[in-house]
Amino acid sequence: MKSKKIKYFMDLLNKNVTNLSFEEAFERLNKVVELIEGGDVSLDESIKYYEIGILLKNHCEEKLKNAETKIKKVVDNKIKNIDE
Repeated sequence: MKSKKIKYFMDLLNKNVTNLSFEEAFERLNKVVELIEGGDVSLDESIKYYEIGILLKNHCEEKLKNAETKIKKVVDNKIKNIDE
């Protein structure tokens, strides 16, 4: 079981996380946190998971920032249309 988890996340390291949706990235980030907090991984594996976690966290933050920008544009546009 442990080796399957390691392979899963090592495969993730070789993939471009920018292709993941927010939900996919967030789910994987939560799995990484569970693995690290579980304490069943070596120090080297923990470091690799941490690196993956940072990539996923940054990706999620970027997705949220983009969503916020889009929502702000919609709200600003509606307010502008009301004022006209």
